[in-house]
Amino acid sequence: MSTPTKRVAFHTLGCKLNFSETATISRDFIRHGFEKVDYRDEADIYVLNTCSVTENADKEARKLIRKAKRRNPNSSVAVIGCYAQLKPNDIAEIDGVDIILGAEEKFNLLNHLNEIDLNSGTKVIQTEIDHVHKFTPSYSSGERTRSFLKVQDGCDYTCSFCTIPLARGKSRSDSIENTMKIARELAKTDAREIVLTGVNIGDFGKGSDESFFNLIQQLDSLDGIDRIRISSIEPNLLTNDIINFCASSRKFMPHFHVPLQSGSDKILGAMRRRYKRNLFEERVTKIKSIIPDACIGVDVIVGFPGETDVDFLKTYNFLNDLDISYLHVFSYSERPNTDAVEMGGVISKEKRTERSKMLHILSDKKRRYFHDKFVNTKRPVLFENMKNGKMLGHTDNYIQVQVDESMTLINTIHLVKLSLNHGTVVNGEL
Repeated sequence: MSTPTKRVAFHTLGCKLNFSETATISRDFIRHGFEKVDYRDEADIYVLNTCSVTENADKEARKLIRKAKRRNPNSSVAVIGCYAQLKPNDIAEIDGVDIILGAEEKFNLLNHLNEIDLNSGTKVIQTEIDHVHKFTPSYSSGERTRSFLKVQDGCDYTCSFCTIPLARGKSRSDSIENTMKIARELAKTDAREIVLTGVNIGDFGKGSDESFFNLIQQLDSLDGIDRIRISSIEPNLLTNDIINFCASSRKFMPHFHVPLQSGSDKILGAMRRRYKRNLFEERVTKIKSIIPDACIGVDVIVGFPGETDVDFLKTYNFLNDLDISYLHVFSYSERPNTDAVEMGGVISKEKRTERSKMLHILSDKKRRYFHDKFVNTKRPVLFENMKNGKMLGHTDNYIQVQVDESMTLINTIHLVKLSLNHGTVVNGEL
């Protein structure tokens, strides 16, 4: 009588980088004969890849751990990722957790599971983050049309609000030669689009004679992939060479995501960001001068300690005047072991919520205005899924488009005329 196949379920919290790593770990399980099931289903092993950027991420992780154990009390629960690196002892106190792996060991999960003794309490395997130097390449494979390719990990910046260097360690990456090997492996899948991801991808190649600019030049010749996007890049690392190259490339999409965090130089200094607002403005102006159709997304944090009404209005007016396309708005969240926690001038939760709402409204206005510019024009759309009887996809410059189409166009690229702007999505006609 054969042994039943063990079922494993994964759930990912947080960033695109986490998704790429979860996918790589899950492929390892499948290669070793496991059956992958949904996290909402009954499984023998539940793996939670965690984030710890905000307090809400921690709360969500604790909730998901308890849910898994309720689904199958006899299951093994493994917790990996940033929360596991930062607060393993807190996780160990949650009933039902069997193993916690920090940044160095998460890719060895399969080996460690074989050593679990369900009667001996929670096993914690964690290396001090200063000793984490290995780079493990990964890419996501869950979405048929798009794949996230991890090209860099860790960060050498010391922004006063951020725990990521404590959770992921120093900046590191592989060689371009090895990165291209992984990209060619990815190109053999169904994916038509790659999103380059990492913690601070502009730092690719640091400590070597290679750079992020060298990498994108090589990736531009990758066969089997139609589109490449840069997930997010610091304004001080977004060079004119990178912008000019993307402008001339057919493969790199006219889409940039550039974190600002604040439009007040005083707050940028307190955050220990490595630029002032004038540099950010220069980067946006440069992009728009040579790629006028480009979509530009911006990260911004509200309610940082010491952010007065005047500082917030500087941010609001700065963003209002900039030719950008949308915002990702975050309310400042106190994180242990960061310098910002010790700062005075704490902003009330109510004030943070109010400022966040104002910027969300501004983002909606920016997105609608950006989309309006392309109504009655034609753009190439990569179709990704079907919802409510309509095919959904994104243009090269990241406008979400829906078309009435009965036959499936998923994972194909078609020229579409944009017709009616609904704000977050635009109607189109093939």
